[in-house]
Amino acid sequence: MRIFAVLLTLFLTACGAPESPVVVSDVEITRPMPGRHMSAGFFVITNNTKEAIRITRVESPQFASIEIHESTLEDGISRMREIGELLIPARGSVTLERGGKHLMLMRPQEIDRSVTLHFFSNEMPVLRVDYSFTDTEKDQ
Repeated sequence: MRIFAVLLTLFLTACGAPESPVVVSDVEITRPMPGRHMSAGFFVITNNTKEAIRITRVESPQFASIEIHESTLEDGISRMREIGELLIPARGSVTLERGGKHLMLMRPQEIDRSVTLHFFSNEMPVLRVDYSFTDTEKDQ
């Protein structure tokens, strides 16, 4: 019950409070190249609360599915695997970056100038991120 209260507070605070409990910065989403059916998302997510937050699902109207992945180097070979959740420690941050944890955005739908990401902890919405492509990215 305690986690539900924390998540509800996060959601309500994110909807209008001056200081968000969860903040995303340095967002980069790669634009899918012609003929490719995937993209990637990189950013820093910061938890300003006293409780850890588990991101268990990410959705977007612009992609059929999104998975949380982690790249590792094993015996000199780079491997990527899906991970079930992203744990954001209390009063801490997690960086999603090339060669580490990141989002895989698959089967793009209709993408024009922007992408919206909805982050969930189980069924509770935690965060919404809107990303607009630069003119350079739109032309690729």
